[in-house]
Parts: sequence; structure tokens; C-alpha cells
Amino acid sequence: MRVDILSKEYPPAVYGGAGVHVAELTRALRDRGDTDVRVRCFGAPRDEGGTTGYPDPPGLEGANPALTTMGVDLAMAADCGGADLVHSHTWYANFAGHTASLLHGVPHVVSAHSLEPLRPWKAEQLGGGYRLSSWVERTAYEAAAAVIAVSHGMRADILRSYPDIDPARVHVVHNGIDSQLWQPAQDLDVVRGHGVDPDRPSIVFVGRITRQKGLPHLLRAVRDLPPDVQVVLCAGAPDTPEILAEVGTLIDGLRASREGIVWIPEMLPRHEVIALLSTATVFACPSVYEPLGIVNLEAMACGLPVVATATGGIPEVVVDGETGWLVPIEQVQDGTGAPVDPARFEADLAAALVDALSDADRARARGAAGRRRAVEQFSWTSIGDRTMAVYESVLSQS
Repeated sequence: MRVDILSKEYPPAVYGGAGVHVAELTRALRDRGDTDVRVRCFGAPRDEGGTTGYPDPPGLEGANPALTTMGVDLAMAADCGGADLVHSHTWYANFAGHTASLLHGVPHVVSAHSLEPLRPWKAEQLGGGYRLSSWVERTAYEAAAAVIAVSHGMRADILRSYPDIDPARVHVVHNGIDSQLWQPAQDLDVVRGHGVDPDRPSIVFVGRITRQKGLPHLLRAVRDLPPDVQVVLCAGAPDTPEILAEVGTLIDGLRASREGIVWIPEMLPRHEVIALLSTATVFACPSVYEPLGIVNLEAMACGLPVVATATGGIPEVVVDGETGWLVPIEQVQDGTGAPVDPARFEADLAAALVDALSDADRARARGAAGRRRAVEQFSWTSIGDRTMAVYESVLSQS
């Protein structure tokens, strides 16, 4: 069987959970030894065998980013001849998968990592391109031979957003974690090099500066934390200048009133992220939209308890009272995921963080339970096997 995996992100150009998923899934499928897995991704040529990078097409310089994306997708689709099945990830590659399916007469499987109807703030970033990305996603999902949701919460979102999809075609295969790559490993030189005192309590946030990650809510909650607590923000890749300015203003305000606010805007190597997680007290995930949240699995695999919003697929990863704390949220039903009462959500988030920081032994116990859960229930080997089962079911029906 030959499977062509289509993705915007692929190492070394990975900036979000979808890129991590594609890289790890590809490795798990290739390790099986029974499948020819070829990766087609955006960007520069890759040195990895069976992997092809596609640059932006000439003539679209300065065009809306959605148009440039579709241009790359057409080049990817043209090269899928000979595949038995194509598997696309995120709307950025959905147009390539759908077009390849029509052009070459092969089944198209879609993995759902996020949904455009639940990210309306992207109109700030893409303008009219958001209408294009929404059309691409809807068309691809409704025509796909199978849709893979990364959580049961995501499956419910898919069926609510696209009610014309046959529920029998929507399968749940969770994201995973490589618990050998992600495990506790202290490196105090790295930690101190980023301006963090390993002997003081700290919370860590890792994520892009985008509405869905809820970083402004966390920054407002930080005002209520004990003064000795450090806040380490591995936060970059802003969606828009506006949200970057909002986050920057909130950080400046915090720094004016307390010490220990560390903002790392660049993407760090894995070993440096692990070092920061391994010396932290708690991980914070204030997302208002999160289909699953690989960052929570990464933190758990490093033995860190998690304080996270009880939304999307997060409760399928973080077990309240066992591996962390889940913060309740009542959300506006307009697709944004915004809290109905932001001040209440921020106060509840702050209270959960204060509780997590108040008992170091309890925090360590929940972190150890999180590590066990990550190892036992979210291995990439099992996720590769479950994904292959979806492929086989699709091919048996084609």
C-alpha cells in the first residue's frame, strides 16, 4: 500500500500540534514496514527519503495567503499519482487531498486537528481568505472517504459543524506522545540561561499567540498568583500584530508589578522545552479551543501536572483530581469559544493555579500520574495501528 500524507507542517518546519502529529504518525507508519509512506509538505526541499517539500508557486507573491496555499496544494496533488490513498492534515492541505482524490481516483482521508467554523478570529489574519479556507475545509470533509478526529470532543464538533457528513465516516484516533523523547530531564544551565530560577516555583505555558490558546486570559489570571511564582511563557508565532500587541501590553503590565515574568518568543529546541518543563511546578493550558492538546501530553510525559480548560478534547487527556486540574468554562456559542464571563473564567483559572502551587507534594504526585497516563494510553505505535485500520477499512470499501 502506498499512502501519500499531505501537510503544511513537517520537520524542521513545525510550529503547532498538527505538525508534531504528522511527523510522529509518519514515523509510526513507516516503522510498521508494510506501507510505502510518502510525505508532501510545504516549504523547502527535505533531505528525508520519501519526503518532498513544495515552495510557494511563482506569480502569487503578495497574494492572499489562502490563494498561495491553494497554489501549493495543486502542485502537491499533481504528484500523488500512483498512491492508493491520500491523507491530508488541516485545511492547508485539504485542498490537495480533495483534488488528488478527484484527479487520481483514490480515497481521501482527512485528519481533523481544528475546524474553521470554530476559529472565526482567523478572519483577522486571512481576511477574505478565511472564506476560502472555510470552503476548502467543508468541501474536503463532506467528500472524504473518512474523517479522523483527534478526540471524541472533536468528533462532536465535526458533526455539529458539518451535519451532512455520515457519522459512520468519522473515526476517533487520539493524538499521541513519544514518551521516550518526552520525559523528565533536568538541565539547570538551560533553565538559568532563560532567566528562570529552578529553586522557585514556576508555571509554564507553551503555545502560539493565537486566540484559541487563551494566553491573554492566563496573563490576567497571573495577577492573583503568589508573588514568588515565576511565569514562563514559551509563546511566539502570533496570528496578527493586534494579538501580539495585546499580549505584549499585558506582559509589560505584569512586569511592572512583579518579578519572574519570562517571555521566550522564539521556538525552542525540544531539549530546552523539556528542561523548562522538568523544573516547573505546573503546566498551564488556558485554551478556549483545543481539539486535544499535544502540549498537555508533552507536559504530562515530563512529569508535570496540568491546569487546563475543560473544553474540547482536553478532558480526554487531563483527568481532574488525578493528573491535574480542569477549569470550568461557559462559552459563547458563536464559534469563538470565548468565555461568557471572562472575569469569572480568569478567576477560576487563577484559583486552580494557586491550588496547584499550594502543595508541592500533591503537584508531584499528579505529575507522576500524568506521566503514567501518557505512557500507557497515548503511544504512537497504537495510534499508527489505529490509523492503518482506518485506511484498510476505506480501501476495502473503495
